[in-house]
Amino acid sequence: MSEQHTALRSMHDLGLAAWFGGSLMGALGVNGAAARIDDSTQRLPVASAGWARWTPVNAAAIGAHLAGAVGELVTESPRVACQPGVGRMSTIKTALTVGALAVTGYSRLLGMRLQKAGGPPVEGTTEPNHQTPANVASCQRQMKLLQWAVPALTGALVVVSSYMGEQQKTGPMFRGLLGRAGTGLGPMSIGKVVGMAAAKRPMAMAGK
Repeated sequence: MSEQHTALRSMHDLGLAAWFGGSLMGALGVNGAAARIDDSTQRLPVASAGWARWTPVNAAAIGAHLAGAVGELVTESPRVACQPGVGRMSTIKTALTVGALAVTGYSRLLGMRLQKAGGPPVEGTTEPNHQTPANVASCQRQMKLLQWAVPALTGALVVVSSYMGEQQKTGPMFRGLLGRAGTGLGPMSIGKVVGMAAAKRPMAMAGK
């Protein structure tokens, strides 16, 4: 594996790990801790301050993940085109990524609205009480769902990425190649897949 490919995988994995872990910790830790503050008018400002500090790091993590994902897609394009099942999983992964980006972006928009609301009395970061203004309560109810949607989608991305890593093993690659043997696959594409499989074989043997 080339150094460039190793860097791309590291960007992909570390960025996704921070995206998933940060969203889960925020929902459980930041929001949960803010709800325990005695002064109900300080719960929302404290949670908003915590999320605001995390936002630049989260944006960098997402950027690293996307850069790594695009780079991997380019370097693995022969396998995506030739090996059965890889293209389908790439499509699923892309759909999950787009969904996670959309939910993350909308969650941040709601978070900015809550931050601008100041310090209205609330039950928790995502739970209004009877004194909470209607517009704030509406944002909170949406955030209550979205705070779990982000880790769910990014967690699914982790699972899909792990499965796609299994598809890169020599056995599945050769089975896919043999399955395409009679479908008119060009010799140039076959050569690329064989070369990739041969490059991975020594690493697989070394790990035994």
